[in-house]
Amino acid sequence: MSSSSFFTNYPLISAFLAFSIAQSIKFFTSWYKERRWDFKQLVASGGMPSSHSATVVALATAVGFQEGFGGAIFATSLILASIVMYDATGVRLHAGRQAQVLNQIVCELPAEHPLAESRPLRELLGHTPPQVIAGGLLGVTTGAVGHLITSAAAR
Repeated sequence: MSSSSFFTNYPLISAFLAFSIAQSIKFFTSWYKERRWDFKQLVASGGMPSSHSATVVALATAVGFQEGFGGAIFATSLILASIVMYDATGVRLHAGRQAQVLNQIVCELPAEHPLAESRPLRELLGHTPPQVIAGGLLGVTTGAVGHLITSAAAR
């Protein structure tokens, strides 16, 4: 395996590009809403669109175009994408909601309580279904456009 194959790995590039686009959208959306640059948005989880969903769907789409949609590698990447997307709207979303409730409880504790000064839990962990769908659509688009570009370059 040559080192140049890493930089020409279309599924890998599609996945990284989809992640970067999704995080950039969050970054600029945050600036538009708050009129300040929040560089944490470049790596933060949660929000619109889901970068996790965009990443795994771009990977699955690119693998499908490159290796065929009937193969085991595509099936594996599709199952991985499904699990990640399910987790984002299930476990992680509900963990974030529980964190909101726990943070509210801690805020209402008397000042002398040992937990009254504890650091708040992160609340933005998961995604709503529209955020996951938007990430998935971004992933399909990124993978498909990458396929069109690599196909045109190969001619």
